[in-house]
Amino acid sequence: MLRILAVLAALTVVSCAAALATVDRWFFTLSNPGDFDASTTPPAPDYERWDATAWAALPELDDGADRAHPDHPGIDQASAEAAVFYLHPTTWLGSSWNGPVDDPMVVEGTERGGTLIQASVFNACCAVYAPRYRQAHGHAFVRPNAPGYAALEVAFTDVRAAFEAFEARIGDRPFILAGHSQGAALGTRLLREVIAEGPARDRLVAAYLIGAPMAAEDTGLPACETAAQTGCVVGWNARGPDYEVGGFEFEGDREDTMARRLCVNPLSWSTAPGAVPAESHAGALFLDTPAPAPKPAFCDAECRAGALVITQMGDLERDVPSRVLLWLMGPENYHPVEYQLFYLDLRRNAAKRVAAKLATMHDAPEATP
Repeated sequence: MLRILAVLAALTVVSCAAALATVDRWFFTLSNPGDFDASTTPPAPDYERWDATAWAALPELDDGADRAHPDHPGIDQASAEAAVFYLHPTTWLGSSWNGPVDDPMVVEGTERGGTLIQASVFNACCAVYAPRYRQAHGHAFVRPNAPGYAALEVAFTDVRAAFEAFEARIGDRPFILAGHSQGAALGTRLLREVIAEGPARDRLVAAYLIGAPMAAEDTGLPACETAAQTGCVVGWNARGPDYEVGGFEFEGDREDTMARRLCVNPLSWSTAPGAVPAESHAGALFLDTPAPAPKPAFCDAECRAGALVITQMGDLERDVPSRVLLWLMGPENYHPVEYQLFYLDLRRNAAKRVAAKLATMHDAPEATP
């Protein structure tokens, strides 16, 4: 009995320490790193090196994006007819404006908080490519200023270079653009400045840019209005009905700009108002829990004033650090779990859109020489 109590006490200490570390580091992200000094910017990744130094996920790597529940297996990455270019959320919690891609905590955080729980959504339809990039400090979004904009330029330079390498590698295959939070914000710019204005637009299946304060007009493409539409954009910001804007927000999430945000309901795949009941929910899936299990009919969803409002939801399976993060984000702010809440809905929809895009590409007449 004493041994059991000792083990329980030790686990409690470890959990509390992890929670406190999460709190401390999250608050640290909101501190201003000061002036931007280009000489201290970490070196850029070499995206022509097709390995884990520059990529968090690749078809040939064993990475978090390969994970799948036994009831929902992935496809053979080597023979996938489509690809996904996925941009992970902020995982840099240091003191400088841009994070080094080889920082051990960044690597671990990107695996656990990006490729495992988000990018893996797409392994049922696509070969998954997820670049590492010199991501900007969280202050660049929460409290924008000139140094923060400079940090975002560094991050976007990497994203653009990675996309060019990705495009060259996948050839004429159709592709999905996906991202969350900072990744979605950078993806919005990539979509507007590069994809929507170039030849890649014809091969775009859809863009899933979730958890960023964007409007459809920010992207250069229309919002998705049906489940099989291609060449369109999906986005949402999940909140509860009693959510109040707090300090842990994108600048674009302030009340005066909230209503303009794009909201495509993942239970109806349209921007139409009106609640869609939980019975239409394919399922949540939390791959970062000890025993992941699909949770069908877990929540409802309604697009309301720019937010995806959830009024009915089951119990969130969260470890201590994850619960602390949810608490810090504020009551009913579901930003950290926006992919996981609709994991199976996203998974099925991505496969459906890829099939629709492949059908149109196969039916297209060949160009006359």
